[in-house]
Amino acid sequence: MDTQKKRRFKARLFGEFARIGKALGNPHRLQIIEVLAQGERTVEQLADELGCPVANASQHLQVLKAAMLVTIRREGLYAHYSLADPKVFRAWQAIRELGEARLEEVESVVSEYLEDRSKLEAVDAAELKRRLQDVVILDVRSRAEYESGHIRGARNVPHDELEARLRDLPRDAEIVAYCRGPYCVFADEVVAALQAKGYRARRLAEGYPDWRQRGFPVSTGISTEGR
Repeated sequence: MDTQKKRRFKARLFGEFARIGKALGNPHRLQIIEVLAQGERTVEQLADELGCPVANASQHLQVLKAAMLVTIRREGLYAHYSLADPKVFRAWQAIRELGEARLEEVESVVSEYLEDRSKLEAVDAAELKRRLQDVVILDVRSRAEYESGHIRGARNVPHDELEARLRDLPRDAEIVAYCRGPYCVFADEVVAALQAKGYRARRLAEGYPDWRQRGFPVSTGISTEGR
């Protein structure tokens, strides 16, 4: 292959890879990926999650679709979006971890908005897997997200139902709460509320998609433990 042909080849090849980077280079689209990692959503649901007009959410989804990062399932009048491949979440995970390692601003933003987090002891996924039989695990996401997939044995106690469900939680057991990801505040709020009422509670440092990505045990649907 001559030099010019080789350069054209590299330019076209890396141009294709750059489509992925371009599609991911937007904070709203990264948020969409984190939400879709929990399970499929309609454009209306995603717009509500992002706090933006439906038209804007639709535009972001079209960019992700053009880069082959999301797929569509149509049901009646509604289009349901989901991640096209587990590698899409892995790409977001890699961006997140690189940002944590290289960008001082990430820690600054986290400290500013999650200032009480230092008081909440975290457990990592590997430790939790070793102790699955020894702790009570709370999935504090919505019921729909829980049913799409959850840590095996976890109980579903959505964060806004905690007060009404306290009587179901044993006082003599350690509780570990988890949410969508490391920056989801619902697990923090649940752990803080439980600690204030005298429970032994910690948060999972990662979220459900990170757990699933490791190949750790998961379940779908409603289980006896989840009630």
